[in-house]
Amino acid sequence: MHAHTDPDASVPDIAAAIAAPARARMLYCLVDGRARTSTELALIAGVTPSTASIHLHRLMRQHLVKVIRQGKHHYYSLAGAHAAAALEALSVLAGARRSSTGAQPPAATPVRTARSCYDHIAGVLGVALYDRFEGAGWLGAEPKRDPAARELTESGVRAFAALGIDVEATRALRRRFACACLDWSERRPHLGGALGAAFLDLALRRRWVARQRDTRALTVTTAGHRELRARFGVRI
Repeated sequence: MHAHTDPDASVPDIAAAIAAPARARMLYCLVDGRARTSTELALIAGVTPSTASIHLHRLMRQHLVKVIRQGKHHYYSLAGAHAAAALEALSVLAGARRSSTGAQPPAATPVRTARSCYDHIAGVLGVALYDRFEGAGWLGAEPKRDPAARELTESGVRAFAALGIDVEATRALRRRFACACLDWSERRPHLGGALGAAFLDLALRRRWVARQRDTRALTVTTAGHRELRARFGVRI
């Protein structure tokens, strides 16, 4: 098989693009789903603006980031949920390596407690919500070849609709509807896919959680603590 027809042939180039520390810092900064300028990413990566541009072009060639042009400004973001999932999987591997060498598990930090994993909720909060959704019988396995895919049961459809999520519109989006996304810090799944994104959007709009500046961490508000406990029995 010719290299250009074999998807595996691209893996070394993609891995090499991620491997540089400066590029890795840029990528993990963008996992929160927000777009940033090359100047902002240069500061995060600890490199000059001209070097940041070189790094970003490398990442664009490997389809890891994309650029949005607005007038004179260029904003960079992850290329999509597939890139975020790959970075999250690498974090899981890194955590497994630390565990195998006897290192301590991640400490309780704001990022571990609640964070965005691209466009859905991760961390202790994300895992607790997933456990609640599953325990309530709202989630079932999708009868397809993807073992991580999830589907809503009839009671799940009613429950998410009652929260204010348009389930059919969410299902119609051109992406995986729902999936079990392995959490890098908790080593258990949180809810990903379009349904996970819809739930994070709901939580932000209702001010159950708020984004922290320049970090993936999410702050659970006073109202959020009350609503999460009352609606889902989740205490963070």
